[in-house]
Amino acid sequence: MSSGGDEHRPPRFGRARSVLAAARSPTVAGLAERLLAVNTVEAAMRLAAQAFLTALPLLMAVSAFAPQGLKGLLTDSVRSVVGVRGEALDEVRRALAASGTARTPSGAVGIVVALVSATAFSRALQAVCERCWQLPRAGLRVAAWRWLLWLLVWLAVLLVQAPLRRGFGAGIVSGLVLSLLSAVLLWWWTQHLLLGGRVGWLLLLPGATLAGTGTVLLGYASRLLMPLAMNRSLGDFGPLGPVFTLLSWLIVMFLIVVAGLAIGQLVASSGWYARLVGLTAGDGSGPGAGAAGHPGEGR
Repeated sequence: MSSGGDEHRPPRFGRARSVLAAARSPTVAGLAERLLAVNTVEAAMRLAAQAFLTALPLLMAVSAFAPQGLKGLLTDSVRSVVGVRGEALDEVRRALAASGTARTPSGAVGIVVALVSATAFSRALQAVCERCWQLPRAGLRVAAWRWLLWLLVWLAVLLVQAPLRRGFGAGIVSGLVLSLLSAVLLWWWTQHLLLGGRVGWLLLLPGATLAGTGTVLLGYASRLLMPLAMNRSLGDFGPLGPVFTLLSWLIVMFLIVVAGLAIGQLVASSGWYARLVGLTAGDGSGPGAGAAGHPGEGR
């Protein structure tokens, strides 16, 4: 009688055993190894620093030349993405509302200098994409115009974030769908552009989906967390407080981006993804070979 009951015991623990086996599986180990290989934390901190030191000054320089309506739209978009409110939002408004000498010829030269300096950010992002796909650095002649183009598109996408996240008046659900779609498309195109078309579009989709979804969810979570953090840091440390909070937020955002792109490369290199999208070995679906399959695909 007892032996009959024992026959049914192993299946009861089958799922637990499978979970433990999965924790030791090469997939989990490969995931950790992939994140370490791309230096996820270091790369995120470098991108955050470059965004803070070059991209944000470019944003302020562009705002100085923008009409009043665009300045308001830009402020609303920054609020939607970062989630600032209250006194911290007033500081953002004052920073983006500055004009003065920026409209003079010397100010025009300044915005050109800011744009060129901001390419350090897109160069750092390109280096992360190349590291994720184990590719050599692209030549300066091939990559230089891509850095400028990415910055211009990034500015345009940032400008429409406020109406986009409201669904252009259609409601919050439509806004969420549009935000997810636009973020995935942006990171899909970003990888394709900065990698110089050396990786096929289908292989870039998993990383774009993870990075885009993660950044949008962070934006919605920031609406709840950032106002408290910003206003508390403003009260505790004065004007420098929100600076440190914003830098911390940028680090978290780029941790999500770098991890998403790195994991996306691992997914794209897996056999199950190749079968799912109909890739063959010649399409570079194997680990480490995804970038070398069809260098010209999708250009």
